[in-house]
Amino acid sequence: MAVLAYSLGKREINQYFSIKNAKLLSVAAVVLLTVFHTASRHYGGSDTCDWLLSSGRILGDNVWQPYGCMLHKYKSTEAKFCLREKRIAFVGDSRIRQLFYSFIKMMNPEVKEVGNKHENIPFVDGDSTVDFLWYAEVNNSLKEQLMLWTEGSASKPHAIIIGAATWSIKLHNGKSEALFQYKANLTAISDTLEKLAEHSEVYWVLQDPVYEDVLSDSRKMITNEQINLYNEAAVSTLNTSKKKVKFLEASRQAAMETISQSVDGLHLPESTRDVGAMVLMNSMCNKILKPIDGSCCQSVPPLSVLQKIAVGLFLLSIIIFLILGYSRHRKSRHVPDVESGEEKKPPVVVGQLNPKGPLLAICKMSLIMLYFYLCDRADIFMKEQKFYTHSTFFIPLIYIFVLGIFYSENSKEVAQAHGKCCLNVHIDILLQFLFLFPDETPEQRFIPVYMHVRVLVAAYLFQTGYGHFSFFWLKGDFGLYRVCQVVFRLNFLVVVLCLVMDRPYQFYYFVPLVTFWFAVIYATMALWPQILQKQANGSAFWNLALLLKLLGLLLFICFFAYSQELFEAVFSLWPVSKLFELQGSIHEWWFRWKLDRFAVINGMLFAFIYLMLQKCQLLSEGKGEPLFSNKISNCLLFVSVVSFMTYSIWASGCKNKSECNEMHPYISVILAFILIRNIPGYARSLYSSFFAWFGKISLELFICQYHIWLAADTKGILVLIPGNPTLNIIVSTFIFVCVAHEISQITNDLAQVAIPKESRPLLKRLLGAGVFLVLVLILSQNE
Repeated sequence: MAVLAYSLGKREINQYFSIKNAKLLSVAAVVLLTVFHTASRHYGGSDTCDWLLSSGRILGDNVWQPYGCMLHKYKSTEAKFCLREKRIAFVGDSRIRQLFYSFIKMMNPEVKEVGNKHENIPFVDGDSTVDFLWYAEVNNSLKEQLMLWTEGSASKPHAIIIGAATWSIKLHNGKSEALFQYKANLTAISDTLEKLAEHSEVYWVLQDPVYEDVLSDSRKMITNEQINLYNEAAVSTLNTSKKKVKFLEASRQAAMETISQSVDGLHLPESTRDVGAMVLMNSMCNKILKPIDGSCCQSVPPLSVLQKIAVGLFLLSIIIFLILGYSRHRKSRHVPDVESGEEKKPPVVVGQLNPKGPLLAICKMSLIMLYFYLCDRADIFMKEQKFYTHSTFFIPLIYIFVLGIFYSENSKEVAQAHGKCCLNVHIDILLQFLFLFPDETPEQRFIPVYMHVRVLVAAYLFQTGYGHFSFFWLKGDFGLYRVCQVVFRLNFLVVVLCLVMDRPYQFYYFVPLVTFWFAVIYATMALWPQILQKQANGSAFWNLALLLKLLGLLLFICFFAYSQELFEAVFSLWPVSKLFELQGSIHEWWFRWKLDRFAVINGMLFAFIYLMLQKCQLLSEGKGEPLFSNKISNCLLFVSVVSFMTYSIWASGCKNKSECNEMHPYISVILAFILIRNIPGYARSLYSSFFAWFGKISLELFICQYHIWLAADTKGILVLIPGNPTLNIIVSTFIFVCVAHEISQITNDLAQVAIPKESRPLLKRLLGAGVFLVLVLILSQNE
């Protein structure tokens, strides 16, 4: 009964939830969210600069998250570059002095907090000047200093950070008359601050809370109630209709959660005051340096030449499609079967070519690319920093595995699931969560997970070697049509994204890596002598010859792995360099290539051994039977489990990322995992249609997450539903998966049209594609 109820439950779900309905729902969600965010930006009257200065929350480990945008963590070199030939003035009391020290420590971390407390403190670093001016109260002395700047008798600062109140409360014992005088003095300097704000950035720092329990007797009158009254006075007086004076409130909000850590109850702990300094640096420098992971205070960049070309091509396709008219007839559209995880392909009528089919696919692609642009280039949707916690990583992962188990079944065609199902599970699902790890997370917290995910990346490349070797070995199809189909399938989405998102090809490193290794596999198998299974049957010589070819490939890999100068010289030649350079350097490509350099040849060798054992009928692949004899199976299982546990223990003890990466190519445990997955008959016969469905769109999932699941080129997280992280990840993931599936179908549809089987038309299209790519490379080089 339980099995029957389980089966009926799955069918009930699948009856109402199809991929078509899911895509319609995702389109409606995108439209509504776009309208909501656009209206919020237009009518809300605030921008990311206001959000940066005014609101946010602490994620943990004193990581500050501004509302709706990303805070860039400035390094010393970046801060110096931004502030070169500038003068910054901090004006106020001891709390402003704290902020001053945190600010200059970003330029020079070696600065010590020394000197007289109630005096001015100058700081000069190269051609940058940052001064602290001691003005504990808002009075005539402060007004005179501000007047000197407005009248031009003193060098005017490029930015002024000013604030004071606690001394007024302390000296007048918190009397109401002092508050009235404070308001009057603020009114007296408000016009001067407005004038300064016309040519300089002026920030008024709202007063942070105090921890009343540990305040000394001389400061007991400085209560949070008084602090709030003085802040209200400052805002009401200085927040004029011109709104030129900016209010720094973020550090105050951070202090509300950490003031209990204050030593004297008045001054902030160092980690909290650093928040205010980093917020100021982002406010001043983001518009200058434009860091990709600092979306606060940044305007939308102008379209590049390549982006304009992409827009023109998409618009032209839409116009032609509208002229031709919309047709409901769709040629060779795949009908997805959610329960089985397979796609049923209706027969294609040869010679039936409807130009509206490809144009419709391009029109859909153009709308999808518009969504990509809105998510990660336009200033519409919000972005937030990545912050890793065990709960946010493992809870969704467990939930996904539960869904996979729910859709598990005994496969009638065991060979289809052999060696693929579980590998695809981890690559397509777990690999996405890898990019939630922020670079600044302490290494010991995420290196063990990182090393396990590196195994999964290597497993994908292992399958690349396994799959393509098996195809060439069994079928011997080395035709140009097959090569173009594979290359188109791998690269179509990335080439379009390079144009739309204005990123180099190597930025999406996984596609160049897989494409490169496909070319290596093809060359290895296609070059003389071409050795196929039917040729090698019954002849040990040809089997040995193939092993010698694989040995030659291994020597080729080792030669390049230990000759970095030669490797970089080869890939630095134009136009190859334009494909593999990132920020003018080939180093990233060298790192990615070297990291998993043995995975593909291991996959090829494994495929050869497996197919040989299968041909010799040495494997028991019947349902429910061990792959080998009981004795051999148990021995291999024991060794595999021990190997996998040993690797996990080693990876858990990894402390240095570079050293662990050096060891990774030699101790990867892919084979152990495959044996664990496939030797027991009961494990080999299990097949999850849920995971298999995701496996069919693995490439699209991996690439799309750069811009529409994560954000800022994977540096942050896309926020579609602000204020509710759990609901946001559910909605954004749902849309992300639907988009990836639609792109996969578009790619397959266009591949049928773009890659004809006839040699002559294919060569013409290759020539046209080559000319187009050369023009793109030339234009990208001139920008």
